[in-house]
Amino acid sequence: MHAFTADSIFPGGPGLTRNPTDFTSLVDDLEDRIFGRPDEGTWFYPGHGKDSTLGVERPHVPEWRARGW
Repeated sequence: MHAFTADSIFPGGPGLTRNPTDFTSLVDDLEDRIFGRPDEGTWFYPGHGKDSTLGVERPHVPEWRARGW
């Protein structure tokens, strides 16, 4: 499976947000819409930069939240 994610997610974290509320909203959406997919092998393709898989990035979502905006 493949997902074209534009600038919402990149290897290593979510895309740019302008404030903490937008950051929380983006990470919530990523968890629901992108990481809600069960297939760890799903490749995602950001708008620029390197591609990755959900299985590689999923374990880091709690770190992204802790790191915050």
